[in-house]
Amino acid sequence: MTSAETVGAALAACRGRIERTDARILMAEAIGRPSSFLVAHPETVLTAEQQARFAQWVTRRAAGEPVAYLIGTREFYGRPFAVSPAVLIPRPETEGIIDIAREAFPTAPSHVLDLGTGSGALAVTLALLWPEAAVVAVDRSAAALAVAAANARQLGARVDVLESDWFSALPAARRFDLIVSNPPYVAEGDPHLGEGDVRFEPPGALAAGADGLDDIRRIAADAAPRLASGGCLLVEHGYDQGAAVRQILALGGLARVRSWTDLAGIERITGGWLDAAVDEA
Repeated sequence: MTSAETVGAALAACRGRIERTDARILMAEAIGRPSSFLVAHPETVLTAEQQARFAQWVTRRAAGEPVAYLIGTREFYGRPFAVSPAVLIPRPETEGIIDIAREAFPTAPSHVLDLGTGSGALAVTLALLWPEAAVVAVDRSAAALAVAAANARQLGARVDVLESDWFSALPAARRFDLIVSNPPYVAEGDPHLGEGDVRFEPPGALAAGADGLDDIRRIAADAAPRLASGGCLLVEHGYDQGAAVRQILALGGLARVRSWTDLAGIERITGGWLDAAVDEA
């Protein structure tokens, strides 16, 4: 890059190396301006520091590194969440859990648990939606919990974070009205684990056994005793796992088990309830 390069020239120079949308996001972050500024003012001259930052990001993005890790943020449910390579990058399909939870609980539940919280996207969003709820976020990764706690502070959410391998560190008597989770659900050895952005994400947040369902089995096996009467469990899963997850949740003692589809008509989230009769048995 030259010492007098403009926004427009820098964007044009990386054409063909990275996607245009990615380039605009990186440029906007590099100069601290909204994307609309790039369109309105392509003649803006970059400082040496801005040029160097943008050039480095383009090189790293061209090598496959996710944009979210480069700029350190990803939007989820309309809010910016800090992310790092210690956490899975929040994805739009996970927002469906929030929509389903809102429909299932017209009034705020008293106690909410997010299993495998990662960046805290689900826990923080639910805590902001229901400020009166007691929200707990657990993860087996201390580094991930640090990111989740930082997001809760930054966004003003009241969330208790706890290092735990699923339910293991939670008091046995603790009950929750709503348990949500976006657990690992990719089969080990799946070729997609070696492609695209996924290559840079924490493997422990992605893969779960030969069929990708090991962690969902663990969650479902222990969920019923952790749910309050009438409580609900919602889990995200792979595009072809709906039927298997419904069976797993039913075997775990949950009732009214069903799946929800995303905008493409793909089953992405499955849930079930602990009916009062089951709780009293």
